[in-house]
Amino acid sequence: MKFQQRLYRNAILNSRLVHFQITVKETDLMVSASVHLEAETRELVLTHRGYLEAYIEQYPKFQKTLKPWRILGPAPAIVREMALASEKSGVGPMAAVAGAISEAVGRGLLQLSDEVIVENGGDTFFKTQVPVIVGIYAGNSPLSMKFGLKVDSTTCPVSLCTSSGTVGHSLSFGKADAVCVMSGSCALADAVATAVGNRIRSAQDISGAIHFGKNIPGVSGLAVIVGKDMGLWGNLEVIPLGGKKC
Repeated sequence: MKFQQRLYRNAILNSRLVHFQITVKETDLMVSASVHLEAETRELVLTHRGYLEAYIEQYPKFQKTLKPWRILGPAPAIVREMALASEKSGVGPMAAVAGAISEAVGRGLLQLSDEVIVENGGDTFFKTQVPVIVGIYAGNSPLSMKFGLKVDSTTCPVSLCTSSGTVGHSLSFGKADAVCVMSGSCALADAVATAVGNRIRSAQDISGAIHFGKNIPGVSGLAVIVGKDMGLWGNLEVIPLGGKKC
């Protein structure tokens, strides 16, 4: 996955910002900000992972269940975000973990930098002063890295999360080469990308999967790639990596 991950990360790098990588256990972040914030980023990762790990120690099923999780007592904010995302999308709460960490770290860094991009395994939180074009890696699909999605987070943060049933190690029961979900919530975008991807066995399933995803409150855009076929819905601006709009 290192080469595939690098392809994705190269597609979001912005020359106006500085870039650095932070790895803590399973969390592997590529961060772009106005200044170097390696120590602060690591501390934010450790803090939010600590909250999550403590909750899992108390409720081990939270980590393993593939069904929505109902919180019955006090819980950290990151756990509540994951549980809400799982409830809305119908998947287990850990389907939202990468996105939840991206957003928690990103919002923390916004106290120190006016612009932030935090990418965690394809799940990305954005707050930038100019729009960013993100290339979509879709494995062996002929559409892979042929186009990008324009992410405009100039007025408020935006999240774009990607799931695949053919690329990487994330759990998916589907066969989509790429499912991209745009939302104001990174945890929700992450969970919905998994839920939509689970519904796709072939290109014939694209329409039904998009219909499912677009009816989840908080989802603003969907892109699905299966082989040579692609489906789009919502507030998405698609840009060929050569330059012209689709």
